[in-house]
Amino acid sequence: MSKKGEYKIPNYFDFVVPPLEGFWWQEGIEGVDYSNKQNFKFISLIRMPDFVTKEVFEWAIKQITEKKKEDFSKVEFFSYYEGTCVQCMHIGPYDKEPETVTKMHEYMISEGYELDINEMRFHHEIYISDVRKTAPEKLKTVIRHPIRKK
Repeated sequence: MSKKGEYKIPNYFDFVVPPLEGFWWQEGIEGVDYSNKQNFKFISLIRMPDFVTKEVFEWAIKQITEKKKEDFSKVEFFSYYEGTCVQCMHIGPYDKEPETVTKMHEYMISEGYELDINEMRFHHEIYISDVRKTAPEKLKTVIRHPIRKK
């Protein structure tokens, strides 16, 4: 995004780029099977402010493709409604996430909900810490799971 060029983005405001996020899933598996990590598929995303419409996104991709002479064909505009979820801040290495997920699921069940991970609703992680600069035991990751009333 550029506020300095000739193209004026409607409703533009300066913003801090939010953290990297990931949707994770395993085909043919309901929920998450941490013992089968090699079968995970994912989508990486970065949330953008509402002024970044599909039209603004397409303009930005065209501009950066011309400027950098690189292939951005895999970058997509992605809009997603997450619905009701349970989430928790996990602190520690990624391999210890199942411990946090177990606590989330215990809470979810105690409140009368059940897990709703499926082909349209995913295990969602928001990476608060930069893995390149943070010790594994201090990594902060928001874990979010879709749920529905029992």
